[in-house]
Amino acid sequence: MTTVQKDRTTRTEAAEIMPFGGWESTPARAGLDDDETLFRFPAPDDPAPSTARLLTMAVGAAALGFAAVAVGALAFVTLLGGAPFWYVPTLALFGLLSIALTVGAFLSIHRAFLPWLLLACAAGPLTVDILIAVLY
Repeated sequence: MTTVQKDRTTRTEAAEIMPFGGWESTPARAGLDDDETLFRFPAPDDPAPSTARLLTMAVGAAALGFAAVAVGALAFVTLLGGAPFWYVPTLALFGLLSIALTVGAFLSIHRAFLPWLLLACAAGPLTVDILIAVLY
């Protein structure tokens, strides 16, 4: 038996409350077509990304994550030995930038090249983190 909740917010109502590119299940409003929305949650009628594409992106994100854990461990050891005041905020800033780019890659998984570009760009701030952690 299926029960329907009468006071539950629908996707269309959610789009009006939180105007983010992926909430609407109807055609885009305000003159934006689907090709202009770069970051969005998948709509119910979107085809699923291929398994190979999702697996490759997940492996790339995992590699970035493991490198970030290594940076964190090295930073912890450096903090125990004494580090300047700028050390932790700088590592955190570049680490969060890398995470934001990785999240953007997964939110744009239905685009052709944008996820790969964002994952490649996420390696940049992480490389800066690695260099700071290793050279200091």
